Amino acid sequence: MIILIGAVLGAALGAFTAWRRKGRLADILLYGTVYAMIFAVLGLFATLIIHRNAL
Repeated sequence: MIILIGAVLGAALGAFTAWRRKGRLADILLYGTVYAMIFAVLGLFATLIIHRNAL
């Protein structure tokens, strides 16, 4: 669940960042995709740490 939330938040943050820098549609999509992947990986690590410490 943390992974999905991270991906959605990352996509929104990346798209907003590109839009704020006056990027074209391709820039907005690229930033959104890259931020989503980065935040999803961070969410994955957070999930692994949480589950590992719960045992």
